[in-house]
Amino acid sequence: MTVFAPSDSAFDRGTAALPAAALFDMDGLLIDTEPLWFSIETEILTEFGASWTENDHASLVGSSLAVATAYLSKRCDGRASASEIADLLMSRMAVALHDAPPLRPGVTTLVGELDSAGVPKALVSSSARTLIDAALVGFTDLTFDAVVAGDAVTNHKPHPEPYLTAAAMLGADPRWCVAFEDSPTGVASAGAAGCMVVAVPSVVAIDPADRRVVVRSLEEVDLDLLRSLFH
Repeated sequence: MTVFAPSDSAFDRGTAALPAAALFDMDGLLIDTEPLWFSIETEILTEFGASWTENDHASLVGSSLAVATAYLSKRCDGRASASEIADLLMSRMAVALHDAPPLRPGVTTLVGELDSAGVPKALVSSSARTLIDAALVGFTDLTFDAVVAGDAVTNHKPHPEPYLTAAAMLGADPRWCVAFEDSPTGVASAGAAGCMVVAVPSVVAIDPADRRVVVRSLEEVDLDLLRSLFH
């Protein structure tokens, strides 16, 4: 597989500092789904006689379905198994996502700029592929060259496998990829894969670090900022 990294001649053309690929998380980063997850989690736990708080939800942001459902099962004292809760979460979220939750600020503009510049894009989500497809069905302009779903990898975030897989699918060196994330779990995954990270915290705070910048919104991100990260 050919791996792309900007060459010296590309620098001379003034385009070299663009990332080889842009890798996007979904929940909480592109689409405002966290309130939906919290509402449905609360609903399910209530049905099984258990309570659920915003702190509980925050502790699961960016987690895989297996981790989340195991936690939920424990919170309801085993009155529902992890697999039963997974079925409930998946079916109810699929219905909710068909109503097209709003895109986060700045998404449409940034994706348009990346497309115009010819930067390939991948979606790298902990959600199952069925939920990703349900979420994106209402956003015809939001397309990706590759999708890595939570049920398509062996090791989930914060392991680097999801981002390494996405970079490989696009034929890009992960060191020349920029990953957009909203959770500490996702940031850890992208960073471990070697990506440059742009963090847009949604529920849990994230601090700047080496090869990581933190912004308040994707409205603050444009091609000039991305070039500056790879200069």
